[in-house]
Amino acid sequence: MTIGGRRYRDLPVPLAEVGALLDAGAVHGGRTAYDHLLALAVSNGLPRRRVGEVLTRTGLEGVAGRRAGGFSLGMRQRLGIAATLLGDPRVLIFDEPVNGLDPEGIRWARDLMRSLAAEGRAVLVSSHLMSEMAQTADHLIVIGRGRLIADTAVSELTRTSGEGTVLVRAPEAFAPQLVAAGAAVREGVESSLVVSGMSAADIGKLAAYHGVALTELTPQRVSLEDAFMELTRDSVEFQGVAA
Repeated sequence: MTIGGRRYRDLPVPLAEVGALLDAGAVHGGRTAYDHLLALAVSNGLPRRRVGEVLTRTGLEGVAGRRAGGFSLGMRQRLGIAATLLGDPRVLIFDEPVNGLDPEGIRWARDLMRSLAAEGRAVLVSSHLMSEMAQTADHLIVIGRGRLIADTAVSELTRTSGEGTVLVRAPEAFAPQLVAAGAAVREGVESSLVVSGMSAADIGKLAAYHGVALTELTPQRVSLEDAFMELTRDSVEFQGVAA
């Protein structure tokens, strides 16, 4: 792996080039948050003022004097993120950065990563949470069993994965009419119908033709999770069976 054309081990000050959060637990439990970051700063020749700056940016200034061994998983995640920012690098790598964070923390991490990218940094996020990536990422790289499967924009992946489904609320008698017209129909939540194989416009025309009153007709875009599962279905290593 190279960063800016150079191998990581050849970088004179690695933390000033690339920050990486790979394991939030990689911290001496007996050290305080401040001392952990200070040790990293001193060993990399970074100014001490950066410790206070990253503690503030990650919301840890109030617990800087506490030992990391007593931190919750979410607090350790914030400390790990603080360490990645210590050298003010242009490249940032985060592996499961929202693991252990509460809802407020997840939103904070999402906004932080987008703000870092807006500053012109390259931000690479590895995660299995497709719903979170749909709200965070602009571009996706999908790898399955060591093979590159996709390298594309999020919007392009969901667009090319199909037109999605349509949520319909109508009298029960409308379902057979939809099937007869070539649509696939399954039951949705709260007495709704989930229709695929037919556009919302065609469903509306069919309802008008049969004099059916629709109370809801809502196109549902293909989710990133659905697109990902379709894309990687041949690369799944372990498959369970639903009861």
